[in-house]
Amino acid sequence: MRTASVTRTTKETQITLSLCLEGGEIQIDTGIGFFDHMLTALAFYAGFGLSLTARGDLHVDPHHTVEDTGIVLGQALREALGDKRGIRRFGAVYIPMDEALCHTVLDFSGRAYLFFEAEMPQAVIGAYDACLTEEFMRAVACNAGITLHISAIRGKNSHHITEALFKSLGAAMKEAVFVTGDSVTSTKGVLA
Repeated sequence: MRTASVTRTTKETQITLSLCLEGGEIQIDTGIGFFDHMLTALAFYAGFGLSLTARGDLHVDPHHTVEDTGIVLGQALREALGDKRGIRRFGAVYIPMDEALCHTVLDFSGRAYLFFEAEMPQAVIGAYDACLTEEFMRAVACNAGITLHISAIRGKNSHHITEALFKSLGAAMKEAVFVTGDSVTSTKGVLA
């Protein structure tokens, strides 16, 4: 079983996360309803089991909670994948949601990089600032060591765009972490 448990405590957030790449229950509680919905969608389409509790300084704003959750999820992905032996490594997915169409291409290369392009027509979705999606994606990519290209090709509704981004990330991760053999998918013999 490829699993990881990570706890992170700062003056701004306290986060506890358990991840199973082979599946399982999904239980999310960050105190930000829309973000819970997005993380649930990500885990579901990735085929992950994910238990996450986050308590942050929401009286300030959701930024620290969202970014730190991305940090912890990225750390858990890195830990659960270990030496990445046997994984497909790459994932590429298009996901539509009504008028929105989003695309994610990623590589669990060990080299962190984010290309993010998604205009958000509405700045706020519930209690979630739409600009935080990029912060979350950056935190995941940097802490998991993923080369991540994620973009909204079109869309007029920030809810639809954001949901398609999270779903496409999950579906691309499902492709990338799928075990196809017993060797490392790299001409160098290592993914680090």
